[in-house]
Amino acid sequence: MTSDRSCYVYIVLPGDVQFTTAGRFRIRRGPRGTATGEFVYGRSYLERPEAVEFDPVELPLANRLYRTGRMGGFFGAVRDAMPDYWGRFLIERRLGRSPLAEFDYLTEGPDDRAGALGFGPTVDPPAPRLQFPGTVQLADLQAAAEAVAAGRVVEPAGGGAVEEMVHAIFDEGTSMGGARPKAVVEDGDALWLAKFSRLQDRWNDPRVEHALLALARECGIRTAPSRIERAGDRDVLLVRRFDRERSGDGAGWLRHRMASALTLLRTDDSPTGRERWSYLALADEVRRASARPREDLRELFRRMCFNAAVSNSDDHPRNHAILARGRSWRLAPAYDLTPAPAHSLERDLSMICGPEGRRARKDNLVAGAGRFLMSREDAEAIFAEVVRTVRRRWLGAMCRAGVGAADRETVRSAFLPDGLFFTREP
Repeated sequence: MTSDRSCYVYIVLPGDVQFTTAGRFRIRRGPRGTATGEFVYGRSYLERPEAVEFDPVELPLANRLYRTGRMGGFFGAVRDAMPDYWGRFLIERRLGRSPLAEFDYLTEGPDDRAGALGFGPTVDPPAPRLQFPGTVQLADLQAAAEAVAAGRVVEPAGGGAVEEMVHAIFDEGTSMGGARPKAVVEDGDALWLAKFSRLQDRWNDPRVEHALLALARECGIRTAPSRIERAGDRDVLLVRRFDRERSGDGAGWLRHRMASALTLLRTDDSPTGRERWSYLALADEVRRASARPREDLRELFRRMCFNAAVSNSDDHPRNHAILARGRSWRLAPAYDLTPAPAHSLERDLSMICGPEGRRARKDNLVAGAGRFLMSREDAEAIFAEVVRTVRRRWLGAMCRAGVGAADRETVRSAFLPDGLFFTREP
């Protein structure tokens, strides 16, 4: 059994571009190996007038020792900054061993994580990373990602040094969650998450996701801007990072705090934790945390209807978040939207969406309208608007995104499944 471990936690405060030491995180193990997480904000940090909390649920700004026994001792805000499947895979490849202790995944990640937090062994924080690969290197990054995923070395398509691109993949690929190979690239005054194609994809994932993001915007949903770039003979989806913003003087990157719905719901992705995955419970937490709860709850309800209309069963709590660009929290833009075609009439979402559980059906969706601070009439009107827009525009969105005819036919069954309605019409 490993011994107690600790690290300092840094944060980039609103309006700043440098890390500030904010506190200390520790994992303690009991006699039987049970883990307890402890966190305390530093006294000097609490004395700063610009100090902000890590999240509005579990670690509010206070002079006290926080403890948790959930998730192996990892607080939600800490877990949100940890790598997901692809990032963990990269860390294991770099260190040459697998699996690692959870604390190693935390400390071995790069400084460019999702949100505004950083972690390190010393009280003095490191300098944030300023340079990122450009879009002209996408072909090399694509080749390097494929090489890393396959455990082999290939020459990058652009003729550059494969070692440099593999290093870039290792440095930048752990910054956001998910299983798809990815890297962060800089273009203009923004950072973009480059999501690469995979040989085993059922369809052209970059173009289909790009189409879904565009379709969501047509349904009145705020999404992260996206575009398609070519990397040699492959497509790459670029999604603008909404947790990063170039500082006004161009000296660095503002880092906005993020808290996932998983953190807001105080749960995890274990079988027992999934029982608490709920849009209704998430609506309660957004109502408490958001600076504009009515506006954000209507947006959340609209997204829930959209996910049902396009059979997005990947709508788990890691794919919802709140964001703080300053001191206050708002619902973050929608991201990671994907259809899930199937032959069954009934579809389920990943999260409970009504009294009938996860069933993606009109009567179930609108039944919880009150939790979103809406009347049932308003909820039915939003549902009808989303369904009408998806029905009329999904195919055009696919065509405009360059999705091929074969792929359009493959995903067709995801849109407006019959089980969505009491009848065939909303």
